[in-house]
Amino acid sequence: MIVKALEWIGGIDGFLEIVDQRKLPADFVKLKCRDVETLFEAIKTLAVRGAPALGVCAAYGLVLSLQKSSDSDDPRRELEILSRYARYLASSRPTAVNLFWALERIQATAQKFVDDRPDATTKALRETILAEANAVCREDVDMCRRIGENGEKFINEGDGILTHCNAGALATAGQGTALSVLFEAHKNKKKFRVYACETRPLLQGARLTAWELKQAGIDVTIICDNMAGWMMKQSKINTVITGADRIAANGDTANKIGTYSLSILAREHGLPFYIAAPSSTFDLSIKSGKEILIEQRAAEEITQFARTQIAPPGVGACNPAFDVTEAGDITAIITEKGVIEKPDSGSILRLLNCGTNKQ
Repeated sequence: MIVKALEWIGGIDGFLEIVDQRKLPADFVKLKCRDVETLFEAIKTLAVRGAPALGVCAAYGLVLSLQKSSDSDDPRRELEILSRYARYLASSRPTAVNLFWALERIQATAQKFVDDRPDATTKALRETILAEANAVCREDVDMCRRIGENGEKFINEGDGILTHCNAGALATAGQGTALSVLFEAHKNKKKFRVYACETRPLLQGARLTAWELKQAGIDVTIICDNMAGWMMKQSKINTVITGADRIAANGDTANKIGTYSLSILAREHGLPFYIAAPSSTFDLSIKSGKEILIEQRAAEEITQFARTQIAPPGVGACNPAFDVTEAGDITAIITEKGVIEKPDSGSILRLLNCGTNKQ
């Protein structure tokens, strides 16, 4: 079984329903977001997370933003409301580029609709925005499947595969990015074992990835983050695959903190290191990973565990949510459009512009 992480319920006056990932794996609870403020809090506190999922949620968030506006038939006033709430949602998390991509896409659609139809009603505008948000969601589902189909050839019979954080169905509207590759390989009857790094400090690997893989019937073993190198040396692991939150024009990739360390370990042990991500995760406006803004999260995520203090009171903690893996340490980036082997600025542009890799 592959879980459905999010779903829009109803029409323009509907709501967004998400799986509350803060509760997993102990409880499977769905959270109903009926206003933008609830969605903002869900994103900020990681009730919903994962770059593609944040993009879809952002799109639906702009549908929610117009539900409480007045019924005055003024579409241009609605555009002002959209802009205000887009800025609000964009401030929820700074690193995952899909969030900003989706907000810009919905606003551009709304602007074009109003420009092309001066006499359009606000109801028609809201229906257009919902239709575009639904399109973002459908495309995400299709994107996940195609990433899996493009990447499953890298999974061999008997492989030991390491993954980090969660890049599965819980991180998307579909079946995931990195985990989609594993789901497709499993569908093709390949036998392999997955090692899921627990992913400190919030344990997305232990709580979410292991839960998803177990639900799908895939052999999964949890390891502590600091065990990966030794497992590689023992030949338990021979492939690494992760997702991504933002990819620079040169292929440098931001992902959950700890990914950079795994890329160095993979290089030292001569193992392939794959990134699986949609084309919407590329940010061609930045030349390299040095320009990626890294989110800093609360110290309490490290100094406390399940609200229990595990560090001396008053001790500081550094808590960057992401790190950046250099393109030179990435064997290939698997996208819905194709595979970019030995990624660099040229190969990335060719794939994004043409939809096929010319290497």
